[in-house]
Amino acid sequence: MIIPGSATQAFAAALADATGEPLVRAEYERFPDGEVMASVPGELSGRAVVVASTVSTDAHLELLQLQDAAREAGADEVVTVLPYMGYARQDEAFKSGQPVSSRAVARAISTGTDRVLTVNPHEEAVCDFFDVPAEPVDAAGRLAEPLPEDLADPLFLSPDEGAVDIAQAVRDAYGDGETDYFEKERDYDTGEVEITPSDADVGERDVVLTDDIIATGSTMSEAVAVLNDRGAGRVFVSCVHPMLASNALTKLQTAGVERVYGTDTIERAVSAVSAAPAVADEL
Repeated sequence: MIIPGSATQAFAAALADATGEPLVRAEYERFPDGEVMASVPGELSGRAVVVASTVSTDAHLELLQLQDAAREAGADEVVTVLPYMGYARQDEAFKSGQPVSSRAVARAISTGTDRVLTVNPHEEAVCDFFDVPAEPVDAAGRLAEPLPEDLADPLFLSPDEGAVDIAQAVRDAYGDGETDYFEKERDYDTGEVEITPSDADVGERDVVLTDDIIATGSTMSEAVAVLNDRGAGRVFVSCVHPMLASNALTKLQTAGVERVYGTDTIERAVSAVSAAPAVADEL
């Protein structure tokens, strides 16, 4: 049985379709004092798969409630699927007195589940923070599906070396092209990011910029500007998690991006393909 969080209903439906398991109609309420309550009407048996991207504080609490509700309804086993794990990028304390937020979140989620699957966490090491078996699921290859079939001598480019495996996964799934990456340095005191161009020849080539997540769009916009200066052909942007906070999409479009593609781990207008089949293979 697939139980969706309120922010992850399309993904949950796609996962139910991919697995053949029934989709449970969860209910979501908000009380006058602001408290939320997510519930699972009726009785359950066997395995319950709670599917929730923790994109907000409410989504985190809603996930904990759905786990507990599944137990109360009679589920023998609870599996938690995090298409997008919030706070996964806060995987270490950068200053004295700061929390390791991903560890705190993982411990809380562990209390109500028997197993966790999370799609392309920013650092796979966050899976070690859970007190139950937790595994990353690689859905990056799904990003090849919406790309045009006529890419000209394509180059799959990641904004830093740490994300080059995503570029490689998309390239492999697409079946043609080369991979490379930019050098990126972040000043954690100011938040500023400096992009250094790679040595790849981009002249008149179609470029697919890939990453695990696009949050503010600033880094990608800078990368697009560099590519335009170097005479690239069309520039496409693909990411697993299209957070696209504030005016991120506008930044990318005004920078000259041809199209932006994401999966449905975070449900946005650019969610052109579902990551659910990758999760279904691991359930």
